[in-house]
Amino acid sequence: MMEDIVPLTLDQTLLFLLIILLFALLLWGRIRYDLIAFATLVTGVIIGVVPTESAFSGFGHSATVIIALVLVVSRGLSNSGAIELIARLVTSGSRSISLHIGLMSGIGAALSAVMNNVAALALLIPVDTEAADKAGRSPALTLMPLSFATILGGMVTLIGTPPNIVIATFRGDALGEPYGMFDFAAVGSVVALVGVLFVALFGWRLIPVERRKHNTQQELQDLKGYISEARFTAESSAVGEPLRALMPLAEEHDIALLGLVRNGRRLPGSARLQTINAGDLLVMEGAASSVEGFVGAAGLEFSGSQETIELLGESQTLIEVVVPAGAKIIGRTAMELRLAYRQGVTLLGISRQGRPFRDRVRRLAFQPGDILLLSGPEERMADVVAWLECLPLAERGLRLLQRKKAWLAIGLFAAAITLATTGVVYLPIAIGIAAIFYVLFGIVTPSELYQSVEWPVIVLLGSLIPIGAALESTGGTALIAEAIVNTTQGLPAITVLIILMVITMTLSDVLNNVATAVMAAPIAVNIAFTLGVSPDPFLMAVAVAASCAFLTPIGHKNNTIIMGPGGYHFSDYWRMGLPLEILVVTVSTPMILLVWPLQG
Repeated sequence: MMEDIVPLTLDQTLLFLLIILLFALLLWGRIRYDLIAFATLVTGVIIGVVPTESAFSGFGHSATVIIALVLVVSRGLSNSGAIELIARLVTSGSRSISLHIGLMSGIGAALSAVMNNVAALALLIPVDTEAADKAGRSPALTLMPLSFATILGGMVTLIGTPPNIVIATFRGDALGEPYGMFDFAAVGSVVALVGVLFVALFGWRLIPVERRKHNTQQELQDLKGYISEARFTAESSAVGEPLRALMPLAEEHDIALLGLVRNGRRLPGSARLQTINAGDLLVMEGAASSVEGFVGAAGLEFSGSQETIELLGESQTLIEVVVPAGAKIIGRTAMELRLAYRQGVTLLGISRQGRPFRDRVRRLAFQPGDILLLSGPEERMADVVAWLECLPLAERGLRLLQRKKAWLAIGLFAAAITLATTGVVYLPIAIGIAAIFYVLFGIVTPSELYQSVEWPVIVLLGSLIPIGAALESTGGTALIAEAIVNTTQGLPAITVLIILMVITMTLSDVLNNVATAVMAAPIAVNIAFTLGVSPDPFLMAVAVAASCAFLTPIGHKNNTIIMGPGGYHFSDYWRMGLPLEILVVTVSTPMILLVWPLQG
């Protein structure tokens, strides 16, 4: 018999509408998720569903602080060079692909257990692509397994992934005691081990055949030409002639003439019929030596030092970077950013899902997963990459690795974790002390201290925590939990747990995993209380499910990062991801119930 439907209160109605709008905008993906979350928080305060006094409580929440500090520590471990050194010792082009994937995935999973999984993946991508180059195979075969492995490894410890931190701190708020550092290990380590074995033995075979034959890395390396500019002077013989008159000379030097810039504005089309004026800028594409030869033969001169980049200088370097989700350059072009003018860097090429763009690359709007080939002064590249909010993929020569401080970095981190797990020092304080020592010993510079924090995630979490608290205080989470229980009435608690896990995992495939964990955690507790069982297995189910986003390139940043270097398409992920998610549910459910019984 159906129970009487309890009418929603005004606060509950407004909150549900606000959260539905939040999810809709996040799924839309046209606006940065941190801006959406903060706007939702402000709206909640304005309409009165989020108390003013607790509006910004999320930014001081222990979960937010821990995530920020873990990112700083991850930068320190990366700067020490120990991780990269270990990874390179196990790479070889002669190993079988399954053995290579197993070794790299195992290292990636282990690193992700103690540091940010995005940082772990960024460290290992150059190592993996180097091994692929040595073996003469496409990096598409190995990058997706590596990405999935780093996601799986994060489930092993409290600090391995943000959802675990969210779940742990929520348990502390709801039940009086948070999860400890290694409370996730019993379940997470088994799931990670099984997942690594799957991607190494079977998963890579599910990657589409056409992607295996494609080598995006090599294509970018083969891109010889780049776009540059030179000025027509009053003495140039071509002044007064149409641009097409230079075509034979351009062909002789293997140069593509792209157009003219006059008075700061690009003339329409290729401008072949336009008469050349003194002061016009010629936009061309070609190899550096070819450009220099053509400029000399045509009587042109390179523009001023602040307008264009010097060609062929000893200090010039090439670097490949990937555009991650949330980067400020998404939706903008190189021309809009004025890369050459502002940063002294030229965009040479773009690869998107394995397809290289060579023409008019400066007019192409950047998308998440794009891999960019940049040229510029070596001493400026590190700052430029940070300014672009991109991640370097080429040889990691942008910063000096401090290998002499590797053991110091590891020792400080290990000491912090030991102090926290033994209860001597509160975890955020322990990690904070480690971060301070990293700065004092020069492992992390003061500027890197702030650069290493992923501020959009901090804003997202800080904004959603008060919304989640308001949903719980108004009884909204209890209503959702009751609806799930009523829908599954008569089914065993184990079945309800699996359903909750599948729903959470599905949401995590299309939404940020932090947002998913914040919303699902209170629902899990309320379901457990409604069923009269322990909340722990349901919280653990949410922790596992929120971390597992394998179906799309947008569910987890790691999946976005490998999209360009691997030449993957959007539809490629589910081929390996769906069987892996089914495997995760199959393996984690009995492990959760074994370690965290329903009647605990």
